[in-house]
Amino acid sequence: MHYDLTDLKVFLAVAEEGNLSRGAARCHLAPSSVSLRIKDLEEAVGAALLVREPRGVKPTPAGRVVMEHAQRCIAQLEQMHADLQPFSQGLAGHVTFFANNNAIGTYLPDDLARFFALYPSVRITLEERASDEIVAAVAAGRADLGMVALESDYSHPDLDFLPYKEDQMVLLAPLGSPFADQASVGFAACLSAPFIGQQQGSALHTFLMNRAAALGGRLDVRVQVSGYRAIVRLVSSGAGIGIVPRSALEEGDETQLAIVDLAEHWARRDLHVCVRRQPGEKNHFREKLVELLCPGRAPSNPDLNLSR
Repeated sequence: MHYDLTDLKVFLAVAEEGNLSRGAARCHLAPSSVSLRIKDLEEAVGAALLVREPRGVKPTPAGRVVMEHAQRCIAQLEQMHADLQPFSQGLAGHVTFFANNNAIGTYLPDDLARFFALYPSVRITLEERASDEIVAAVAAGRADLGMVALESDYSHPDLDFLPYKEDQMVLLAPLGSPFADQASVGFAACLSAPFIGQQQGSALHTFLMNRAAALGGRLDVRVQVSGYRAIVRLVSSGAGIGIVPRSALEEGDETQLAIVDLAEHWARRDLHVCVRRQPGEKNHFREKLVELLCPGRAPSNPDLNLSR
C-alpha cells in the first residue's frame, strides 16, 4: 500500500488545525487542492479520515490512527534530514559511541571537547547504555566504540578492552550519620538507609538495584535525580546516602559530607574503551578517537594501529 508523503503532511495540518482553510494556509495550498489530497489519502486508506462539524473538522477513529503514525513518520524523516545535513556541508566522518553514565558524567566530556577541537568536521553519536549492553552493541557492530566498567578479569572473544581511567564507587553520607566515622562499609549496610539514586533506567541505578537484589534486599530509594552533582547536594543536605564515582566529586565536597570507601570488589570501576578486533568497515576517525582516549594502548586488531 502506497501513501503519498505530501498527502500525509496535508492531512496532518488540517487535522491539527481542526479547520480545512487553516490547514491549507499552513501548507501554502488552495483549499480545493487540500480537499483533493485528503480524498486521495482516504481512498488509499479505505476509510474516512475527517468528519465535518459546525466549526471545522475532526479526525475519525481511522483518522486518529493516521495522525499518530504520520506524526512519527514525519518526525523521523525530519531527524534523518538533520542527521544527513552535515554530510552535504562537508562532514568528514561519523563515530557511534556508547558509554556508561560514569564516563559521560565525569571524564568523557573534556576528552570529546579535545577531539572536536582537532576534528571539527566529525560528528559523534553518543548514547548512554549499561556496560553489558555496550559490549553487545560493539560486538554486533551497532556501535563503533564503547566505554565500559567491567570486572578486571572480564574478556570477550571479539573485543579488545583498552584502559582509559581508574575510578572507584564511594558511599556519600551526611556528616554526623552512622556511616560518617567508618573507614569503609559493605553495601548490605546501605540497604537500611534512605537512598538518593539516579533516575530509573540509568546504568548506575540498574547496577545498584541488581546488586541489592543479589543480596536478597532492595535499596530504600527516597528520591531519584538525573546527575551526580544532585546526589552530592541532597546527601550534603541530610536527605539520605548515595553512591557515586569518586571522579564525580569536586574540591570541597569532603567538607560538606562524608566520603566512605565501599568494601566490595565491584566498587573498583576502572573504565575501558572497547573495540572490535575485526571492525569490518574502516573508520579513520574511530582510530583517532581511540588514540586520543587511550594513547599508546594498542589493541590487538591490525585495523586499529594507533601508531599511525
